[in-house]
Amino acid sequence: MIGSRRKRHQATVQAAAGGTPPNQAVKENLSKLDRIAIVVTDKVGTPGFFLVIVVWTLLWTGYNILASKVSGLHWHAFDPFPAFVAYLLISNVIQITLMPLIMVGQNLQGRHSEARAEADFLVNQRAFADTESILQRLSDQDQKMLEILRVNHQILEGLSRESLPPGSPGPAAAA
Repeated sequence: MIGSRRKRHQATVQAAAGGTPPNQAVKENLSKLDRIAIVVTDKVGTPGFFLVIVVWTLLWTGYNILASKVSGLHWHAFDPFPAFVAYLLISNVIQITLMPLIMVGQNLQGRHSEARAEADFLVNQRAFADTESILQRLSDQDQKMLEILRVNHQILEGLSRESLPPGSPGPAAAA
């Protein structure tokens, strides 16, 4: 199981390194169970879902308390006093059961982030290598330009010596 996940992760990183956008690479390498875990994590791990659970619990317990304790309301308690405590216990068990599923989804989302980070790292490595190559070319061009400048100075000195009359001091002595 762990090996297959690692293989999927490596396939995701390789696809992202090959130019596939990381989000697409991750989606393409998710199993069906991974997709279900992400959907549940995306839905259950929201403040809206939390508020729904809180409101539902308050309404459930409030109705049952009022129906069983205030007989003047003429409400039928569908879950008399000790039973709604069992409901709270069951809902806590459900929450404890969902917690690992949410953690699995978060791990999957973390792997997605890792794949994006590794893809970014690979892009940055290529950019760094390109920058190094450009700097090396610029350095080579600087060396060539300095060599051309040195040769130009030699040519100019040679031309200036040829154009001076014999016995004159030359351009260096005149300055």
